[in-house]
Amino acid sequence: MAVADANYYFISVDIGAYGSSSDSTVFKNSAFGKKLEGSQLILPSPTYLPKEENGENMPYVFVGDEAFALSEHIMRPYPRRNLSVTQRVFNYRLTLARRFVECTFGILTNKWRILHRALDVKLTTCDQIIKACCILHNYVRKHDGIRFKDKLYGTELQSLRPTPVRSRISSIENRQYFAEYFDSPKGSIPWQYEKI
Repeated sequence: MAVADANYYFISVDIGAYGSSSDSTVFKNSAFGKKLEGSQLILPSPTYLPKEENGENMPYVFVGDEAFALSEHIMRPYPRRNLSVTQRVFNYRLTLARRFVECTFGILTNKWRILHRALDVKLTTCDQIIKACCILHNYVRKHDGIRFKDKLYGTELQSLRPTPVRSRISSIENRQYFAEYFDSPKGSIPWQYEKI
């Protein structure tokens, strides 16, 4: 489980879960997931969205895919059936945000090529290698900056299984607010309708 920011830095990694665990379970059981769910993380206070000074204060959120539960601080896409234009725009914009995480993994594996193949070591050694690569990734990013070609590398990330979960009403309302904002003149981007 990893959390990355818009500058391709790993903010939190939890190494040690293996292929048989679902991503939502891995996240829930991680130290980060437990602190987020228990309101123990120090997050910025809710604030207005850009160009919307008279709107509602919205919480800062982490973006995930269908495998994650919708919550106050986790946004996931709408289910892919019978979507309105507003919902399709939201899903597209969420996908754009999730690309930062995918690119962070791509940069990591491209820089530390040991991750291009299966590691033939004990599981504890494997965990240590991956943690070391994540730490070195952040160190190199800080000292070398961003190279455009690093972002062009694609990864072989596995597709995640959707996890059926019930969401709190406020989480659903938050997602709808973000969706309507992205579909409004204040929050839209010029090319989004061509991409949905």
